[in-house]
Amino acid sequence: MKAAFAEAALEVIHPSGERTRISITPLPFRIGRGPDNHLILRDSRASRAHASIKSTSDGFAIEDLDSLHGTWVNGRRIESATLLKSGDSIGFGFEDGYQYIFSGEDDRIHRLLNRISAASSQADGAAGQFARLRAVLDVARTLQTSLGAGEVLRAVLDTALTLTGAERAFLILRSDDEFEVKLGRDKFRRSLPAAALTIPADVISRALEERRDLLSVTLDASRRDVICVPLVSLGSIDAQETVTISSRSDTLGLIYLDCPQQTVVPELNLELLHTLALEASTVLENAKVLESEREKLLLEQEFNLARKIQQNLLPRTFPDSGWLRAAGSSLPSAEVAGDYFDLHQIDADNWAAVIADVSGKGISSALLASLLQGAFLLGSDLSASLEEVVTKINGFLVDRAQREKYATLFYATIHSSGMLEWVNAGHCAPYLISRSGALTELQTTGTPLGLWRNARYSVAHLQLAPGDKILAYSDGITEAENDRNETFELRLPQFLKDCAALEAQPFHDKLISEVLAFHNGRKQADDITALVLEYRGAAN
Repeated sequence: MKAAFAEAALEVIHPSGERTRISITPLPFRIGRGPDNHLILRDSRASRAHASIKSTSDGFAIEDLDSLHGTWVNGRRIESATLLKSGDSIGFGFEDGYQYIFSGEDDRIHRLLNRISAASSQADGAAGQFARLRAVLDVARTLQTSLGAGEVLRAVLDTALTLTGAERAFLILRSDDEFEVKLGRDKFRRSLPAAALTIPADVISRALEERRDLLSVTLDASRRDVICVPLVSLGSIDAQETVTISSRSDTLGLIYLDCPQQTVVPELNLELLHTLALEASTVLENAKVLESEREKLLLEQEFNLARKIQQNLLPRTFPDSGWLRAAGSSLPSAEVAGDYFDLHQIDADNWAAVIADVSGKGISSALLASLLQGAFLLGSDLSASLEEVVTKINGFLVDRAQREKYATLFYATIHSSGMLEWVNAGHCAPYLISRSGALTELQTTGTPLGLWRNARYSVAHLQLAPGDKILAYSDGITEAENDRNETFELRLPQFLKDCAALEAQPFHDKLISEVLAFHNGRKQADDITALVLEYRGAAN
C-alpha cells in the first residue's frame, strides 16, 4: 500500500506563467466558484461547489461534486474519487484558464533534507562548509518561493534537527503577547503534540527578553541541552542592523531544540541554522500577508454578492406608457449602498414611490436600507395611509437601531387624476418641474426616521398637471464635487429648467451623465440615487 502524504499542495499556474502554491488544508479541501470554498475558481463556468480533495489511507483523492463541466485529472474526466500523485494535472472543464498541479510534501522536502544531512557529515574543510551552506540555501530558496505555510513549518524544524543533531524540535509562534507551541517534530521526522514540550513557555519568553542572540541553556533535571533560535520580524529591522539579533518586540516566535547533554554543534551549523531561521521568518510573514489577502478576497466576494442582491432589489423596469412614466437608478459609492429607491403599482389608478438615504456607509446601512424597502412594499400592498406607514417604520427603527442609525425618506403616492400625496421625513426636498421650467420644492413634513419615538409625520398634497415631473434624489447628487471643490447643488436648478421638456428616461439619463461629468473622474464620495416621475394626464 502506498504511504499517504503528510501534507500536499496545489501549484496554481496563472495564464501569464506566474505560479502560486496553495496548501491543501483543511480537509476536505473544497474547490469551486462559491465564496465558502478553500480554493475559489475565478471562472463563471465553474460550479459553486465543483470538487473536493480528501485524505484517504492511500493518499489524497479528488472527487467531483456533480459539477456542470466536470473534474479532470491528466486530461481524463473522473467519474468517482481518484487518487492523486505528485505531478498530476487537475482541470475543471475549461482549458483556457489557470492550471493546477498536485504535489505531495514528501518528495522535494525530504530530498533537500537528505542533502543537508549528507553535507553535515562531511569534513570541516572548505568543501564541507560549502556543501552545508549550499544545502541549507537550497531549502531556504524552496521555502521562499513555493511552499505553503504548513510545509514551511515542518521543513524548518526538520532542517534544524538535521543541522544540530537534536532529538526534538518545536516551533513556537507569538500570539499577541504570549507564545504558543504550533508544531513539534522528532529526529525521525514524526509529528509531536504540543503537550510533549514540558518546559514552561514563560521560561522561554523570559529568556528571549534577556538574550539577544542564540539562546543555549542546560536543563539539569532532564539532562539535555536546549537551543532556541529566534524568528524575527524582518519588517522591524533597519537595513543597517545585524539581523542575527532579536528582542521580544520584533520576535515572531522561535525554534526550540533539545539535544543530549554536552552535544557539540559545529559553529558553522549554528550560523546556517540562523540563516535558515531568517528565511523562515520571511516566509511566515509572507504567509500572514497571503492569509490576509485571502480573507480580503472572501470579504470582497461577499460584498460583491451583497451589492448584486441590492441592485436586483431595485426596480428592473419602469412604466413607459400610460398616465405615469418613470426612470431611476442608484450608483453606490462603496461595495454596498445606504441609498435605495422603489416604485410600486398599487392598482390601475395608483402608484407608490419612495427614496431613502440611511446615515453612514457599509453593511449596517445597507441592511437598514433593505428593511426600509421591505416595510415600504408591505405598507403599499396593505393600502395603509402614508402617515401610518411612516410612523410605524419610525417606531421600528427606534427599537432596532437604538438611535445609532437614522434615515431620511421621501414617500409619495400618485393618483391617475394627478393628485400627489407625500411625506418627507428630513430628505432632500424633491423638485416638481413643470413643462415650462418652473420649479417647486417638496419640503419636509417631519424629522428623519429612527430618532424620536413620538415623532409625527404630516401628509402634504399637490395637484399635478400633464407634463409635470418630479425629481427625487439623494444628497450624492447635490454634494458631488469637481476638482475645484465646487458642488453640483448650485448647477442643479438651471439643469432642471434647461431639461424640463425632456421625458422621464432621457431626463434621468442626462442628469446622471451631467453629475458624473461634473465629478471628472474623482472618487464618488456618496451614493448617487435619482428617481424621475412624469405625470402624463388621465387621458393617457
